[in-house]
Amino acid sequence: MSTDVMQAYPPSRAAGVERIKRVQPAAYARTRNHLSGAVTGLSPYLTHGLLTLEDVLAEVLQRGSLDVGHKLVFELGWREFFRHVWQHAGTGILSSLHPGPLPEQAYARELPADIRQACTGVPVIDEAVRTLYATGMLHNHARMWLASYVVHLRHVHWRAGADWLVAHLLDGDLASNHLSWQWVAGTGSHKPYLFNAENVARYAPASWHSPGSVVDQSYEDLDRMARTSPGILDKANHAAGTLARATHAARLAQRHALAEPDLRTAPPPDMGVKTPDASQDVPCLSGRTVWLVHPWALRSPPPGFEDAVVVGVYPREHHAAWPWPEVRWRWVDAAMAELTSQRWWVSSQELASALAGAARVHSVDDPHISAWLEPVAQLDPAPRLFPQVERPCASFSQWWTRATRGLKRAQELL
Repeated sequence: MSTDVMQAYPPSRAAGVERIKRVQPAAYARTRNHLSGAVTGLSPYLTHGLLTLEDVLAEVLQRGSLDVGHKLVFELGWREFFRHVWQHAGTGILSSLHPGPLPEQAYARELPADIRQACTGVPVIDEAVRTLYATGMLHNHARMWLASYVVHLRHVHWRAGADWLVAHLLDGDLASNHLSWQWVAGTGSHKPYLFNAENVARYAPASWHSPGSVVDQSYEDLDRMARTSPGILDKANHAAGTLARATHAARLAQRHALAEPDLRTAPPPDMGVKTPDASQDVPCLSGRTVWLVHPWALRSPPPGFEDAVVVGVYPREHHAAWPWPEVRWRWVDAAMAELTSQRWWVSSQELASALAGAARVHSVDDPHISAWLEPVAQLDPAPRLFPQVERPCASFSQWWTRATRGLKRAQELL
């Protein structure tokens, strides 16, 4: 699996730039909802900082002008909007922003094994999970289907699903992932997102189609299920025979159950990542300028840091809470190794001790690890494409109106 992912998404800035050159804005706008559509595939490069949103737009505009409201620019805006919410809400994005269709206690807090093992008997769900495990990626439409099924048909709390999904994504970003789950769940939007078998048949290949399954219902019935407590719903399904049919389908699917990939809280031992050595590594930093490269800013230091010692860091505390599959460790580290003379797996205390003798320490801010870096480094603001919106915005439409006020052409964002 690791080799396939590395080939599909080579972990370098140059590979990301080449991918931007293949973006076709018109085709993207026309086909982006289809699983076989002309999506960009840029999210791993954006999440890990090999590319910025400005890089993407500037390269695309080399081939022609776009309105600021073009669908491609709109989608770049969603990524920045999620960061806007994270900036203002902080760790609040990990809790429901407002009540959803049912009380919090109505939802289970553990993701069921049949979902994790891709053996629910619902083809669209099982195919989505298989794709996720095989590639580390999943089309945004498939992510929405998966989240909607988990929350509204299985009545599992969105946080359980969001934590599981972000752990297995190559492009896993806490803001984009968890706020998208909240949008689907109805705790970050005005109503729950629902889908049915007809929608899947329109946008997905035949192996994903799910006639006769639990998703093969009207939107009215799906909405009723989303708003009905699990106990009452189970009784109704049992009376109608739908629960028995779903259980039978799941039992048949068990024959093809997948093992969930292992998650690691530390880098694989053979990657060459180490804890800083007080006798060898630390003296080399004494009196020097240090630039810290971290997993969300995998790019070279800016002008003015040509003589800096460049050190890559993986924060122990973050990965203890948010582990990765091995393929993501190797993808990130391959990019980091091109930029740094040494890469450290280090706690906040160990990092502070190692950098104590440095003349100055700089890095790029990122909310994944801001609190971890702030005590030891001066942080440059994370790059942004859209004008800063100071007031907190509860909805994307509200943020978009403010961020693009007075703008007509996408070029004006640059």
